[in-house]
Amino acid sequence: RNHLKYFDKMRCLRKRSAVSFLGILVVCLLFMNLYIEDGYVLEGDKQLIRETATHQLNPERYVHSFKDLSNFSGSINISYRYLAGTPLPRKRYLTIGLSSVKRKKGNYLLETIKSIFEQSSYEELKEIAVVVQLADFDSTWCEGMVQDISQKFAHHIIAGRLIVIHVPEDYYPVLDGLKRNYNDPEDRVKFRSKQNVDYAFLLNFCANLSDYYVMLEDDVRCSKNFLTAVKKVITSREGSYWVTLEFSKLGYIGKLYHSHDLPRLAHFLLMFYQEMPCDWLLIHFRGLLAQKEVIRFKPSLFQHMGYYSSYKGAENKLKDDDFEEESFDIPDNPPANLHTNMNVFENYEASKAYSSIDEYFWGKAPSTGDFYGIVFEKPIKISKIKVVTGTEDRQNDILHHGALEVGEKIVGSKKGRQCTTYLRLGEFKNGNFEITDVEHKVLFDINCMRILVTKSQKEWLIIRSISVWTSQTPNQ
Repeated sequence: RNHLKYFDKMRCLRKRSAVSFLGILVVCLLFMNLYIEDGYVLEGDKQLIRETATHQLNPERYVHSFKDLSNFSGSINISYRYLAGTPLPRKRYLTIGLSSVKRKKGNYLLETIKSIFEQSSYEELKEIAVVVQLADFDSTWCEGMVQDISQKFAHHIIAGRLIVIHVPEDYYPVLDGLKRNYNDPEDRVKFRSKQNVDYAFLLNFCANLSDYYVMLEDDVRCSKNFLTAVKKVITSREGSYWVTLEFSKLGYIGKLYHSHDLPRLAHFLLMFYQEMPCDWLLIHFRGLLAQKEVIRFKPSLFQHMGYYSSYKGAENKLKDDDFEEESFDIPDNPPANLHTNMNVFENYEASKAYSSIDEYFWGKAPSTGDFYGIVFEKPIKISKIKVVTGTEDRQNDILHHGALEVGEKIVGSKKGRQCTTYLRLGEFKNGNFEITDVEHKVLFDINCMRILVTKSQKEWLIIRSISVWTSQTPNQ
């Protein structure tokens, strides 16, 4: 019996030891798992911060969350208050959306609206609608702003091209106690999260007003005849896929969308309103709809003019150095074959200079006689030519000694076509070349154009842009 009691005690001890050991093992595994997960999350957050800080965002990590994004084609059920204007009687070509809140310092909204209308011709005004959303919850400020807008732009309101709207605070989601991503202070998180919701409501309202929509801030100056330039770009992209065309390099200024994408974008901003600033979300949205590269046009059509930010009145001196205000016109750049005998650096090939998109050609140190050639598909009449070399960060990579020539009488096969005779139009000065009234200086229909290096240089050469404006179609 004593032996049996001893064995029973031993079995109990072994069971207890086993249970204790298993308990300790489970706790250790849990802590290890938490440590691994925390480390993974921490590294993931660091990576996301690095990506967003450089705007090299990686939408693929979120694709699983957006499988049903294409189903968000319906509008969000919101009751909008019309503070000025009435529903549009007909659909327009372009809607310009502005969202504005009360600022601690300065207010630029009236100047922005004025710039939109003043920089548009009478014919252009027929094709645009301007929607201003007063997104502040201070009713006194809203009433005062509506009064100012109505007094200064009464004829535009009566003509049905200016609407002022407001969304009551009741429709907004929770704006307090949100996630403090990027270690932003709580009031900063609230400000940018509300801004995302503001834009979502504005996009939702504008979804059926026009064919296209451009997003602006409330402190922007516009280029002359910007609508004509936008239409020209849209026409040039006909048949190609795009989600966002950019007409400014700053934030969410000058971002153009198809109106049919606005409901999805509105839902998208609401889904992730507390995650990150609006301009970062816009980059994700573009990538998720399969436009991986930025399609940005230059010169820019819109310039940031505000000195004080709408967030706490902080200073905001950002300027777009590609902006041109007067007599802006996007070049025609008719179809052509491009070639060069220069040593091309990596993938900065010749085609990247003959485009209004923000890309360029980059060749290694050129020698005397090297050239960049353009052979047009059809003979053309040219009114103006402009060539810019070098960039802001590589100001010495310009064409120090060169000339621009135009040619006629094409010989050779499709791949090796070239002109037999050339006429020199002038020399490059400080890396740039510009000439007008070409059709009056050149009596023949132009088949070719070339940039000729007239003296070797040790610096590399960036051809930032080649712009060609055509006049009437020549007689064939």
